Order: sequence, then structure tokens, then C-alpha cells
Amino acid sequence: MLSQEDAKRIIEKALSYASAEGTEVSLNGGSSGDTRFAVNTVTTSGYRDQVTLTVTSYYGMRSGNSTTDTLTDDSIARTVKAAEAIARLSPEDPETMPLLGPQTYIPVTNAWDDATANAGPEWRSKIASAVLAGAQSKNLVAAGFVQNGGGFQAIGNSKGMYGYFRASNANYSTTVRTVIGTGGGSGWAAAEGNTIVEVDGATVATRAIQKAEGSANAVAIEPGKYTVILEPVAVADLVTFMMFFANTRAADEGRSFLSKKGGGNRKGEKFFGDQVSLYTDPNDRIAPGAPFSGDGQPARKMDFVRNGVVTNMFTGRYWAKKTNVEPTPFPTNLIMEGGKTSVDEMIASTERGILVTRFWYIRLVDPQTVLLTGLTRDGTFLIEKGKIKSAIKNFRFNESPVIMLNNIAAMSPTARVTGSNGGGFSVMMPGLKVDNFTFTSLSDAV
Repeated sequence: MLSQEDAKRIIEKALSYASAEGTEVSLNGGSSGDTRFAVNTVTTSGYRDQVTLTVTSYYGMRSGNSTTDTLTDDSIARTVKAAEAIARLSPEDPETMPLLGPQTYIPVTNAWDDATANAGPEWRSKIASAVLAGAQSKNLVAAGFVQNGGGFQAIGNSKGMYGYFRASNANYSTTVRTVIGTGGGSGWAAAEGNTIVEVDGATVATRAIQKAEGSANAVAIEPGKYTVILEPVAVADLVTFMMFFANTRAADEGRSFLSKKGGGNRKGEKFFGDQVSLYTDPNDRIAPGAPFSGDGQPARKMDFVRNGVVTNMFTGRYWAKKTNVEPTPFPTNLIMEGGKTSVDEMIASTERGILVTRFWYIRLVDPQTVLLTGLTRDGTFLIEKGKIKSAIKNFRFNESPVIMLNNIAAMSPTARVTGSNGGGFSVMMPGLKVDNFTFTSLSDAV
């Protein structure tokens, strides 16, 4: 874990060895500890401390990069020279953009916590102990992973740009299953935050155990269109997938769900239900993000969807210049505004529907509609007359989050989640009650 001063010193040293027309340097590192458990027993406890320096050299439209994890003077110098040699041999890229000059980055003050970065195996063991004891007492089998640590990102270039950001993180996920031959139940729960205070092992354990017990002896029902209640992690799995395709260039070139018939994109159009607002805010209290994107552009609070209207899309610097618009970097966190209806209240208001804990194995079927397919997992339940009637066998779904976000009947408050398709950034999502969600077939997988 390097301080801002040490990171800047190393970047400046790398730049001092450079002779290319332009040079970019990124420095990333940190330390983390983890505890893994399976079959109700801790299996491994690990610690990782690493740092990576990447140098990108430019000669006109040619570029090349080289990476090292050794920060001696000789290693840094060799890395710079290797990047320059590769750049000279590389073909020209007509979409190469000039290096950014000095930038102003907003201070992100709530992403770092000393106690979280420094917590050791004692804390991780305490977090895991609740589910291990609970599973053993109920003849269930628990497995999971607890991790905590801190990391930093530093960037700089030969035009005077420099940025530094550090963040701590703690996350915990566990899967609890019934033993073989006792009903095939499976439950999952997780917690994540920038501080260890946000990771409550007892709450996660209780939730996973209840899901496992409740999902045993699942019955099969016919696939089709159902009212569904998606817990926040299930919503995150679909919405984050969709956002990767909210790209201006892809839309302008006819390759996106935001493409306009005849050319151009649908920015400024009403595209989702009135309740839908998606935005990024690096200074969010619960889910902070980095103050700069990977290429050094400043991150800022910005709407992508407001009351159903598409207000912004991600626009790379090359395409922004080509189309004479402002570049918009990919977000460093993603937040969807929620409502006031709890998941329990959604269940109580549902005559017949399905409760989905989460999805997995999600794959893209059609980028122009964001049609996705995947499976439910770790707790899928039939709701009848406002109550959970029984566990049901898992479904394969074929659905577009675009359609889903036009069929919202209710929304819960937002929660920070750990999804299956995380984009490397913090995510806050509500639970949703959605009409006409499409399940296409049954799955025998637990």
C-alpha cells in the first residue's frame, strides 16, 4: 500500500526515464486478507500484498505498454524502455487521442477506513463463525469467503496529469445447503462495504440459513410470464449488464439498444418507466467510487437516466471528438434510486408470483434489445395470496432489463449489493416487483 507521496515519486521516476513523445504511467496496488470455508470448516487463510506499474509509450499514433511488479530503479527503467520498443514496432491506431493535461479531481473522503484495511484473520473468523455454528446446529452445510483490505490507484503522464485514490473494502458471501438426500435446498447471502461495520456476519448467516431451509423440497411449476419480486442483488445482476451497452458509439453505429432507427442515438428520449433513475456519484456515502476513470478523465455526479429519460451515455474521447460532443467516462459507481416498499410488503401485495433471490450464469442473447438469459439460484419461491407458498425449482429466464424497467409495480429502498456481474465498481440497487417477467424452461440445478 503506497501513500500518495510515494506513488507520485515512483510515477515521476518512470517519467524521468522516458524518451517517447508521450508517456502514461499507472500504479495500482494494495493488500488484502481472506478466509475461505467449506463443509462447515475453515479451509484457507491468505494474505496478498501487491503492486503493479504499467507504462504506455506513444510515438504519434503508435503505442505500446509494458508492466512490472518490481519497483526497483532498474526494473522501472527496463519497463519504460520495453514499452517504447513495443510502441515503435506497433501499427498506427487512427483513434489514438492526445494525452490529457492536468486535471481537477473531486476529493473522495469516505472510501477509506483504517480499521477495515488492517483487520486481520480474527475479524474474518468472527464473521464466518455465525454461519458455521448455525449450519452445524441445523444439519446444513456452509461454504463462503470473507475478504478485507485496502488498495490504491495512481495515474500520471508526461503532460502533467496526476491522480491518486485509495479505498478500503470488506465483503462476505456464503452459500448454505441441505445435506445430500434432504431436499436439495440452497441459500445465499452477502454483504459488502468500504468499512467492516457494514458487514454483519450474523445477519448474513441468518439470511442464508433461512433461504436454505426454505428452499428444500422444491416443486416444479410451469415456465411462463409471471409477476416477480427481484431482491436487490438480482436487480443489480441485470441492470449493471445493461449499462455496459449504454455506449454512444455503439448506439450511433446501430449496435445498441439505444440506437435510433435511421441513425443516431436515443439520448433525451423517454425509454424507461417514470420510477427509473440511474446515476453515478463518486462521493456517495455508502458506495463511493474513484474520482477518475481509467484514462484519467474526472468522474463526477451525473445522471444516466432520470425519471425514465436517457440523459447521458458513455462516450469515449475519440468518438466525442468525432461527433462534437462532450466525452463521458464510464462510471466508477452505479446507483439506482429506490422506493419505499419493502420486499415483505411486495410479497404481501402479490396474488400470485415468484420471489427470486439472485441470478447466475447470465449471458447476452441480443445486444440491440439487451435480451439476457440465465438461471435463478439459491432460493426461488412461489407466492400465492400474499404469502410464500413453497420453494420451486429453478428457472431459465429470457428477459431484457429494458423491458423489466418498463414493468415496475413497486420498488424497495436501495441497498449496496455484491452481484454476479459486478463491473469492478460499487453498486446500489433496490428490490423490484415487476410484471410479465419471462421464464422459458425449468432447471434441475439447485
